[in-house]
Amino acid sequence: MESTDGNKLIEKLQKELAKGGIKKIDAIAQGLKELRPFALEEKDPTLTKVTRLTYEHIDANKTFNIPLPPEEAIAPELEEGEEDPEEIAMIVSEIETDGDRIESLDYLLSLMLDRENADNKQDMFAYRDALKEF
Repeated sequence: MESTDGNKLIEKLQKELAKGGIKKIDAIAQGLKELRPFALEEKDPTLTKVTRLTYEHIDANKTFNIPLPPEEAIAPELEEGEEDPEEIAMIVSEIETDGDRIESLDYLLSLMLDRENADNKQDMFAYRDALKEF
C-alpha cells in the first residue's frame, strides 16, 4: 500500500492478530473495512477486491478459512525415457488449526503492505481467487 495511514492500519491489524488471534477476528474485519477506502483511493482493483472479499468472508464465517497460496513443488529429475509431466505438481496448504488461520491471514496482510513485488502480486491473485471460490 502506498498510503502511510493505510500501512499503519495494516500493521495495527497484524499486531491485533498476533496478540488476540482468531478471538480478535471481528476487529480484524472492521479494520479491513476501514482499509478499503485507502485501496479505492489508490485505484488498486485487486487490493480493493481482496480487502472486501476478506472482510465479507470473515463476517460470514466468523473466522478465516483461506489457506496459504500453494507453492510450486520442485519437479523431480526425469529418468531417461520418462515423459515430462504436463503440469507441475502443486503443494496445497490446508487450514486445520487456528494457528493456520492466523498464519494465512497475517501473510495476506503482509502482501497488502508490499504488493508491488511480482511474487506478492501472484499470491494476492491466489487469495482473490480462493476467496471468490469459497
